[in-house]
Amino acid sequence: MDDTTATPYDVWFTEDPAAFLAVAQDRLALDPVLTTVVSSVTHRIERQRTAGAARPAHPQWWAVVRDGDGEVVGAAMRTAPFVPHPLFVLPMPDGAARALAGALHGRGEEVPGVNGALPAARVLADEVARLSGGSASVWEHTRLHELGELVAPAPVPGRARLASPADAELCLAWFRAFGDAAAEQAAREHSGHADEHHTLEDMHERIAEQRIVLWEVDGTVVHLTGFNLPSFGVCRIGPVFTPTEHRGHGYASATVAEVSRRLREAGDRVCLFTDQANPTSNKIYAAIGFRPVADLANLRVD
Repeated sequence: MDDTTATPYDVWFTEDPAAFLAVAQDRLALDPVLTTVVSSVTHRIERQRTAGAARPAHPQWWAVVRDGDGEVVGAAMRTAPFVPHPLFVLPMPDGAARALAGALHGRGEEVPGVNGALPAARVLADEVARLSGGSASVWEHTRLHELGELVAPAPVPGRARLASPADAELCLAWFRAFGDAAAEQAAREHSGHADEHHTLEDMHERIAEQRIVLWEVDGTVVHLTGFNLPSFGVCRIGPVFTPTEHRGHGYASATVAEVSRRLREAGDRVCLFTDQANPTSNKIYAAIGFRPVADLANLRVD
């Protein structure tokens, strides 16, 4: 959306997740599916900080954009632990996105990547590129889906079970392999940077929080589905990974449906992202009952 008048915007930055939530949580809670990434990541970092975790070497900050009346009209964060540490942008007026780009330029911050809701992410990336004399291009089109009526897929052999500490190394290998597999299915080159940050410690934390479900057939693990803890009553599923040798048997459909059922029974709404260029995953999730909510994009700024 564009501004019909010249509206003044104020941009506020903080490196404190609790301070950001204190200012932005009402805005985030208005549409907790659309804000799922910012909400869940911020809540997770807040929990880690409370537990005494040190601040990372990579950028980790949040921004709030207010209009001339002081109302919060947009939010963004830069917390991604992988190169190029892209921003994640929530919906906001075009003028607010340009104001955020101007504030970033004013503080001398390089922004090589922008991820988030359209058109805000595109407007921000274009303005960053204009101010720096570069150009912005879309690397990946994604789509956010929310589960409507859950449709049980056809039964498949095996069972779903929670990952145990003994599964941590397998989970780590599959988390790291996910990006390459997704890019291959979408016929797109993948750098691998987004997967390198996963660690064995991270897997043990996820396993302790019961956030990884495996599908097992005759003692062999054939599939992994992860999900985040709820934020404002919404859980986001991902990653969803089946090794090449086990694909085509319905394990992803069965596991995602089972995880979705469990989350629903716990009282949470369920959402997930797909790569719009990946026909396989889009077909699977639509058949289970996931419906499109919003289009997003990953953009590079050169």
